[in-house]
Amino acid sequence: MKIDILTLFPDMCENYLSESIIGRARRAAGRKTASGGSSDAPIEINCRNIRDYTENRHRRVDDKAYGGGAGMVMNAQPIYDCVKSVQGSETARLIYMSPQGRVLNQALVKELAKEPHLILLCGHYEGVDVRVLDELRFEEISIGDYVVTGGELPALILTDAVARLCEGVLPSEDAFTEESHYDGLLEEPKYTRPEVWRGRSVPEVLISGHHANIDKWREEQRRKITEEKRPDMLT
Repeated sequence: MKIDILTLFPDMCENYLSESIIGRARRAAGRKTASGGSSDAPIEINCRNIRDYTENRHRRVDDKAYGGGAGMVMNAQPIYDCVKSVQGSETARLIYMSPQGRVLNQALVKELAKEPHLILLCGHYEGVDVRVLDELRFEEISIGDYVVTGGELPALILTDAVARLCEGVLPSEDAFTEESHYDGLLEEPKYTRPEVWRGRSVPEVLISGHHANIDKWREEQRRKITEEKRPDMLT
């Protein structure tokens, strides 16, 4: 899978995407390519600077909104040229991170993880000239019913959620198929050493070694926790 993040702040995105699990997957892909190996890497993520596609010497990417109002609006031209540059002849799914869009959930994450190429547009200021969204047929996706400063954090959340479902990023499918939301239930409680901490003991079933009973306990706990914390998920 390939993900291109179009942003005015590529370093902000790179800093996050260079760490932890996603960072390791990206570095592994880079080593494979450098050694002449197959390009079938788990994930390729690029952070593209929209300013590189401006046509003015000051590299301006925004202007005042027609009709007035507070704040500036990002110009259509550099966004359009940036998309066309990274899209090439490939079929890519174009997504604008917007509070007006379809709310991201695990079902949508699984759907996006099947795409070969995602292009994520990060708006800033008061948003972008809607004409470029219409021209390129962007779909809009939101991370929730609230507003943040720019589209970078939403794009990183979407990228992280999608990337970890790609084969080879996590050690096995169990690393994500048994988590909250994947199959409509929340995850069961987790415990680690010591066996007793401040008078609180690990449930005996988890140290019994009886795998069938452990599986049954996990399923019961998942349903119980979902009923208590998110009953809306069971309706």
